[in-house]
Amino acid sequence: MSESAEPQLHFLEYYEDFLAKVRQLSRKVSESAWQPDFVIGIGRGGLVPAVYMSQQLDLPMLSIDHSSKVPGFADELLAKIAGMSANGTRVLFIDDINDSGGTIEYIRGLLASNGGVAENLHFGVLINNKSSKVEVDLWVDMIDRAEDKRWFVFPWESVGTRDAIIEEAMSVPERLS
Repeated sequence: MSESAEPQLHFLEYYEDFLAKVRQLSRKVSESAWQPDFVIGIGRGGLVPAVYMSQQLDLPMLSIDHSSKVPGFADELLAKIAGMSANGTRVLFIDDINDSGGTIEYIRGLLASNGGVAENLHFGVLINNKSSKVEVDLWVDMIDRAEDKRWFVFPWESVGTRDAIIEEAMSVPERLS
């Protein structure tokens, strides 16, 4: 994809489709032998699905905001979560998509460096990229970024301006080419 070409936007704008994905992911959690004590939404994209899942699973929800890169909204909280996991608390991190894997890789690294216990820390997403550099524990839909170049626009993102959506898509152009 050339730098001037617009990404192929794929709007996931139907609330019912989103809700069906959340229900599927919640069902996978419910049917799993591993049961979380908390659902943690990864900001921004994982916050909305995490709220729904926390209600569906009748679990408390926490949140971190890795997307803002503002100190105090992710790293310090992740250190606390690492400590919780070391004490046996199981947490399920939720994000909208595991695309490049950068967010999950960063979070896992920070958790590990703060003594987090991997078997108590699981990750679930609505859409999982088979070509991602990291694996997640649970997902609903699988894509392969090597072949699928669509930029997924979730319902909560679709209220943004087209320019903002395109800017976000172009922020990591290697996902799209």
